[in-house]
Order: sequence, then C-alpha cells, then structure tokens
Amino acid sequence: MDSPPFRADHVGSLLRPPALREARAARAEGRISAEALRAIEDAAIREAIAQQKAIGLKAVTDGEYRRAFWHFDFLAQLGGVEMYEADQGIQFKGGQTKAYGLKVTGPIRYQGHPFVADYAFVHANAGGAVPKQTIPSPSVLHFRGGRRAVDSHTYPDMDGFFADLGEAYAAAVADFAGAGCRYLQLDEVNIAYLCDPEQIAQLKARGEETEGLLGRYAALINRAIANRPADMFVSMHLCRGNFRSMHIASGGYDPVAEVLFNGIGVDAYFMEYDDERSGGFAPLRFLPKGKTVVLGLVTSKRGALESKDALKRRIEEAARYAPIEQLAISPQCGFASTEEGNLLTVEEQWAKLRLCVEVAEEVWG
Repeated sequence: MDSPPFRADHVGSLLRPPALREARAARAEGRISAEALRAIEDAAIREAIAQQKAIGLKAVTDGEYRRAFWHFDFLAQLGGVEMYEADQGIQFKGGQTKAYGLKVTGPIRYQGHPFVADYAFVHANAGGAVPKQTIPSPSVLHFRGGRRAVDSHTYPDMDGFFADLGEAYAAAVADFAGAGCRYLQLDEVNIAYLCDPEQIAQLKARGEETEGLLGRYAALINRAIANRPADMFVSMHLCRGNFRSMHIASGGYDPVAEVLFNGIGVDAYFMEYDDERSGGFAPLRFLPKGKTVVLGLVTSKRGALESKDALKRRIEEAARYAPIEQLAISPQCGFASTEEGNLLTVEEQWAKLRLCVEVAEEVWG
C-alpha cells in the first residue's frame, strides 16, 4: 500500500531516550530553559524519525516525545479543561499512573494547540515518509471523569458538553489539516473498555448512563472528523490500557463491532490482538469494503520477540473473517503511552517494529 495505513505500521509512541528523560526532569526542576528542552526534543525526534525509516516503516511519528501522557497533554490544552493533581492515579492491573485528572470548568472550545507546531516539525523532518499525528479520541474526556468532572453550571445537561467537545475537536482537526496533516490517528481506548463487564459496572457505580454510550461516542467522533479534507486519512487505535506493561480491561470486540466498523467514519482500525484478553477475530466479519484493520499482533508490553510463523498463522486466522487485502500488522499499542514507558529495552522495541516490517513483506509482498 502506498497510502496509510501501511502493511507494516505502528501506533505511535516510543520509549524515551535517556538524554530526553534527563532534559525533561531538568526542565521540571527549572534547571534548563524551555528553549533548551525544545532543542533536545528536536534532536531526539529527528533521530527517532531516522530510525523508523531505517527499519522500513513508511509512516513516522515523533514518538510522543514531547508528552508526559498520551491523553492529558492534548486535552488539558482545550479551553474549559483543566488538569489537576488527583487523590490517586488511573488504576491498572498491578499499579497506578501518576495522580492527575481532568475537569471541565467552563465552555469547551478550541483555542489553538501546541501539538500543531509539534506536527509541523515532524512534517518538515519526515523526509519522504508519511508523518502521522496521534491525539486522544474525544471520548476520553468523558469516560475518565464523567458527569462528576463536568461543571454543572456550564453544562446542566451532558448534551451541551458533547456538542461543544465535538466542535472543539472539529476545529483541531481543521488546524492539523491546515498544517499539512493527512494521517491522523484517534487513540480510542474507551470503546474497547465498553467490551469489559467490569468497566461497565464501574461506570454504572458512579452514576453514568451506559445504555447508548457507544452510540454517543460514535456520534462524537463522527462530528470531530466530519469536515476533514477528502485526502486526510483517519485511523482509530483501540486497546485495553497500556502503562508500564500493565493493562486495565479485557473482553473481545463482539459487543461493539457493528457500530465500530459501520457506525464510525474512520478509515482504519489499529486493534489490540496480542493476547487472549482481546478475544477472537470473528468481529472482523463486520468490516466493510474500503476499510482496513491493522492487526496488533506484536506485543509492546514484553521484549521477547514473536515467531514469524506464529504471526503468519494469526494473520491467516483473521483472514477467515476479513479479506487479507484489508488487513495489516503492527504492535498492539505504543511502547510508551506515558513517558515512563513499557518494560522492554530500546533495542527490543526496534526489533519488534522491524519484525512487523519483515512479516508484512513476506505476507503481502
């Protein structure tokens, strides 16, 4: 394939180099200037782009090197949204993230975003590769805090919240498009969480209306991307949590597949499929013509390399439910959804991505 998604692709985030970690810590402590940090980030991103290209990837990202979190850094820059120090972090199976949260304190609006300049840097340094921009799906702002995190004076009912959020995202998509972005990815973990009865129970326990929530998220995403340029390719990444090699949710895609594939207007789906928590491939039977599923068969959570034969068997199994020409391969998630990163080495990370490229060449040519 000459356009996204590529037969071998990747979700986006990469393990942070030691020099970058040290510089970010120094900036947080006030020991270096914002300009000095930016220069170190720039150098690290150029190197990451070169490495992605060297192993044969056709789409490149900045590794999310300028972020601490895959989601908070984007959402906290929307008007009306504030990041705060919470009582506890997000609970994973085995540990918690740093204790931060988001709350909506006023009307949600787009007011420009530093990520657009970050994208422009990747665009200028991609050197023939396709620059990909990743941002959290708009549903993330609702799922994590729900009604309790939204100011009731600003939004006495949630219809206004969802309407303004959709409009803010539409403006962000337009801004990225104006900067030249033609490969945009929405990181949509929450639709995968809706496949887990435990997550549904937690939503109900805090008073959320779960009936119809999938449809509401679908409409929100569709509004966000409705006016994108005809040549902008939009993918969606689904996973069940990724922090320090831990996860949150489990459950196959069966409860959401029909709406996911036919009710949401994205072009491709990066789907977590690296272990039994993701269920089987049968939900892929709902995939319509013209869309692609990127099978996340290679885990980013552990360093041990998968066997090519096992990966090929998995691709063959998936092809029983969706045409093989509508399939591709990638890791199941990024390698560093937060700046701490997963529990594997940088060398193991690149070996995983190289494996995706080699398998794709052997399967699809």
